[in-house]
Amino acid sequence: MRTKSLKKNKINVVTLGCSKNVYDSEVLMGQLKANGKEVVHEQEGNVVVINTCGFINNAKEESVNTILHYMQKKEDGEVDKVFVTGCLSERYKPDLEKEIPNVDQYFGTTELPGLLKALGADYKHELIGERLTTTPKNYAYLKIAEGCDRPCSFCAIPLMRGKHKSTPIEDLVIEAEKLAANGVKELILIAQDLTYYGLDLYKKRNLAELLENLVKVEGIEWIRLHYAFPTGFPMDVLDVMNREPKICNYLDIPLQHISDKILKSMRRGTTQEKTTKLLKEFRAAVPEMTIRTTLIVGYPGETEEDFETLKQWVTDMRFERLGCFTYSHEENTHAYNLEDDVPEDVKQDRANQIMEIQSQISWELNQEKIGQTFKVVIDRKEGNYFVGRTEFDSPDVDNEVLIDATTTYLKTGDFYNVKVTEAEDFDLYAQVVE
Repeated sequence: MRTKSLKKNKINVVTLGCSKNVYDSEVLMGQLKANGKEVVHEQEGNVVVINTCGFINNAKEESVNTILHYMQKKEDGEVDKVFVTGCLSERYKPDLEKEIPNVDQYFGTTELPGLLKALGADYKHELIGERLTTTPKNYAYLKIAEGCDRPCSFCAIPLMRGKHKSTPIEDLVIEAEKLAANGVKELILIAQDLTYYGLDLYKKRNLAELLENLVKVEGIEWIRLHYAFPTGFPMDVLDVMNREPKICNYLDIPLQHISDKILKSMRRGTTQEKTTKLLKEFRAAVPEMTIRTTLIVGYPGETEEDFETLKQWVTDMRFERLGCFTYSHEENTHAYNLEDDVPEDVKQDRANQIMEIQSQISWELNQEKIGQTFKVVIDRKEGNYFVGRTEFDSPDVDNEVLIDATTTYLKTGDFYNVKVTEAEDFDLYAQVVE
């Protein structure tokens, strides 16, 4: 018979999924620390909190496997308690309780106070911006809104995250100041939809005003925009981007597809013509801008002709950064009523073809950078290289700049000017210049 450990509880928070989940885990850890709890991120602990993802099939599978992994550890007496929170348990709590009943408790995305209570802690309302960041010390995510009001047919996020809710500007400024005081130099603004920011609070799209307030925060050198929606984009943001050197000439704008038929079925509220026009306006307003997008292939009804349209458009638009997903058939979404009629191998082949085109574009664009000088921030040291990024690159998803660590010593989190000496598809090699 196993005996319960008498040692003080050490809470291990395990994070799966996107940057929004990373942020939520950091808030949870900040609350636990303020309650005097010992808390770690993805290390050993006798109490485990798994912050799950429920977005697409692969992510759901990873979440379930992680829960089962820790249930086995509980069975073996290596951990005492396992709690599950996040998107998967928001979406599938009844199913999970039935299938994996020996989890101590399941919590949804909005049940932080309940989760804290189960962990023997109180929810402290006064902790604006108090987080235990888990990213490298030089950058942090700043979640400016929760939820989403968009009706996209393929997306289950509104089911898991609810309606769009903006965080007031003054709260975000306080949070940014606290991050800066802890050595953060780059803020990555995240939300399900940045372009909607402020509509609920200020009755207007207010991203530009938020940016104007954030650039005043001392210590912050870069501000990066992630996840903008193509319809209703507030163009005054581009004026601020041009005017304020702290705002990276970078925009992540998931476009998903370009065939008018598919866009209509996806309920994206736009067309090929409108999207192309918008991108041209971006490039005219901020010629230096790097545009990152993501696409979905294999959506129900996507014909070879639709896919050829998409391929040609990717070739023509020459995005600096691009990612591609295969369509995941999600229950309770609008598209779930359609037949998932593109075979899995065809989906995968189409994704590979898109990434093949993008790889070539990226290689060509990178060749043009040889001999040029860029300001980079150093994120980490890996093997014989210091790994950095330019303002045109986001962590984990974009290009990296590699600097020989055997001949140069650089400080993680610091900025340097470097000259590019070689370039591959997704990596640049560079030397520091004085």
